[in-house]
Amino acid sequence: ESDTASEISFQLNRHKKTPSIGSHSSDMASVSSVSGSVLSVYSGDFGSVDAQGTVEFALDYDEKNREFQVHVSQCKDLAVVDEKKGRSDPYVKTYLLPDKARMGKRKTSVKKRTVNPIYNEVLRYKIEKMVLLIQKLNLSVWHNDPLGRNSFLGEIEIDLASWDWSNRKLNWYPLKPRSLSAVNGVDHRGVMSLSIKYVPPGSLGKWPKNPPSGEVHIWVKDVKDLLQLRPSGVDSFVKCYVLPDTSKKSYQKTRVIKRDTNPVFNHTIVYDGFHTEDLKDACVELTVWDHEKLTNHFLGGIRLGLGTGLSYGISVDWMDSTQEEVAFWQEMMLAANEWIEGLLPLRSL
Repeated sequence: ESDTASEISFQLNRHKKTPSIGSHSSDMASVSSVSGSVLSVYSGDFGSVDAQGTVEFALDYDEKNREFQVHVSQCKDLAVVDEKKGRSDPYVKTYLLPDKARMGKRKTSVKKRTVNPIYNEVLRYKIEKMVLLIQKLNLSVWHNDPLGRNSFLGEIEIDLASWDWSNRKLNWYPLKPRSLSAVNGVDHRGVMSLSIKYVPPGSLGKWPKNPPSGEVHIWVKDVKDLLQLRPSGVDSFVKCYVLPDTSKKSYQKTRVIKRDTNPVFNHTIVYDGFHTEDLKDACVELTVWDHEKLTNHFLGGIRLGLGTGLSYGISVDWMDSTQEEVAFWQEMMLAANEWIEGLLPLRSL
């Protein structure tokens, strides 16, 4: 299935010059594979204390209200963050993994100046039981800092598919240090297989100035190991923009592949209107989304560019390509008219 060709205007903010970029897309055929596992990710941890102590909680599912309930009772013998004052101000935070953002975090109140906090609070998630059973519960304890420099005190992770739901009693669990993946900031969202190519102006010969302006070709092949948000899988599609242009005319997308965490798209998009010097200031953003009737859910994305933080001399937050993404883009810039193949991990943008 192909998108129809459309003319788009690409605002480059460079010397008031506005090249005209056209885009079209089509299907191609190639499949490559990669596999991985879902890992959790953490942010905002400024502490260096070792995890210790225990947490008491119970889990329940309210069938009538379709609600998952985490009854957080108390913690004991937590690590001391401020040794001079001998104090910690702990609170408990929960996520449902693999997709932290979708269900959001829940957290208890903060208990000040104690390593043995008592909460007796219930953290609630409105979620279908079948969906809950493909999640993991991540429960972590944190020291609250007024300036937001919170310190990690320990965690426990529970696979809800194997949980004994007849067990509604409060039980004690030892708090564990973060996994190596968390320390390294790994947030596995899947891997995209794609190829890109740059065709400089006039490089194809045959007749003068063919093509009349430079072209960037983007061939989205497939994605492996997407986050599974429902038992039936995921209905995914890929969006594409060439930043800094975020207008509707710049927007291209693939078709939706239903009920598949390993969708094959085989879809190409071509943007023209590129001068060779534009490649260092533009950025191709590819994002994967789960399609639903009311709203689409972000699954992960990549940004292809030089990652300099600047676009035409202006500081922008989207010029944040990873080392892998930058190397992929640079290889394309150095090898005109050649398809450059890559496997790039999806990430939060």
